[in-house]
Amino acid sequence: MSVRPWRDIDRRKSRQIMVGTVPVGGDAPIAVQTMTNTLTSDPKATIEQVNACAEAGADIVRVSCPDEASTAALAEIVRETTVPIVADIHFHYKRAIEAAEAGAACLRINPGNIGSAERVSEVVKAARDHGCSMRIGVNGGSLEKHLLDKYAEPCPDAMVESALEHARILEDNDFREFKISVKASDVFMTSAAYMALADACDYPLHLGVTEAGGAVSGSVKSAIGMGGLLWAGIGDTIRVSLSADPVEEVKIGFEILKSLNIRHRGVTIISCPSCARQGFDVIKTVGILEEKLAHIQTPMTLSIIGCVVNGPGEARETDIGFTGGGAGSGMVYLAGLQDHKIENGKMVDHIVGLVEQKAEEIAAERAAEDAKQTEAA
Repeated sequence: MSVRPWRDIDRRKSRQIMVGTVPVGGDAPIAVQTMTNTLTSDPKATIEQVNACAEAGADIVRVSCPDEASTAALAEIVRETTVPIVADIHFHYKRAIEAAEAGAACLRINPGNIGSAERVSEVVKAARDHGCSMRIGVNGGSLEKHLLDKYAEPCPDAMVESALEHARILEDNDFREFKISVKASDVFMTSAAYMALADACDYPLHLGVTEAGGAVSGSVKSAIGMGGLLWAGIGDTIRVSLSADPVEEVKIGFEILKSLNIRHRGVTIISCPSCARQGFDVIKTVGILEEKLAHIQTPMTLSIIGCVVNGPGEARETDIGFTGGGAGSGMVYLAGLQDHKIENGKMVDHIVGLVEQKAEEIAAERAAEDAKQTEAA
């Protein structure tokens, strides 16, 4: 029996679509998405939230468009933000057409729920005319009646059948620029549905465990549900659904991808839980560093370990490290090697300075490499 290397992820081959300027599927990076919780009819509040999410790293942001006032505000929202906007549409086909005309990059819509074939055709035409892709979004809590009658309860088979029924409607309209999600609040149902759907089609898949819960419980649930799928190579975009600030959804989404070595953004801090051996207050220090380093987008690793038991070993594997010692000071490691000592009281500002310097060096190296490639071309 052949065993896959333990760090390898053999990603599912999916077709690629575009959500505005962001490629989804194929060999494109897995995109991190979130959704605003402001009233879309309040463009100022929505723009502020979209831009805050973009600053945190969101690649795509979805906004709800339940009424005409929301789609009327969409053009301003699209104009004043820097990431592709997905318009969330339920049931009313005119809202979908208005959103496409307003500049939405993608329509989240289930074509089977918006009425006649003629209405579906009108929405597809609007999407095609305005360069919109679509997302078919199946939710275990809102399955069609005929599927609930058939299967007696929400289940993975019912969710996949629903998704493929909606997909066929778009295919019958010669439209294939769409991705699919099959979300449930149950981790097992969600995972089983995505695995079956991944085998049944080659469309890009948007992952999520819907209504996952609060910041802590929902993050754990999402990490388990999406982490297993991502490790199996399934998934082209993700959204962590939390009863929390959408910015936190983005942060947790990147943490999930970083933990699987799929995609990196910002500083990854490796730190110990602390114990009686610690030479400084590890928990307080890590909290301060997370806040002070939140502006760093350059991927790098930082180890903060309270004592010399595990500290040197962890520091060997990180770009920058600090290991607590005795007499109120600790050792700073650069590129895995001991470099110098610093007093505990000066350690935070010192490490922030080192990280910022490292980020500048990496940016300069990338700029030089880009210039070299441009010159060669």
